[in-house]
Amino acid sequence: MGDVRKVTKMRAKKVDDNHKEIVKALRQIGASVFDTSSLGRGFPDIVVGWQGVNYLVEIKTTKGKPTEQQVNFFVNWRGQAVLVRAASDIFNLLGVQPLDGSKK
Repeated sequence: MGDVRKVTKMRAKKVDDNHKEIVKALRQIGASVFDTSSLGRGFPDIVVGWQGVNYLVEIKTTKGKPTEQQVNFFVNWRGQAVLVRAASDIFNLLGVQPLDGSKK
């Protein structure tokens, strides 16, 4: 039979439940946010730009654990990369308060 090619199905990467909330909160304070969660291979979920500084941000739930690829990325990356579990984690890093004044 002619040329037989394997077709690999692409599946969407799973994002943590708090992903949308954190992205929304960052955009509300005026941060630039680029969603990179579909890249995989250990690359963090979002890239955040704030006051001229870029942050690579991995989002996990309270009980979520980084994958082996994510751990390897963090160990080998020589720039700014952080793991956050709530919007307050990134707000603390950026030195800002949420717009609603809460401690989310």
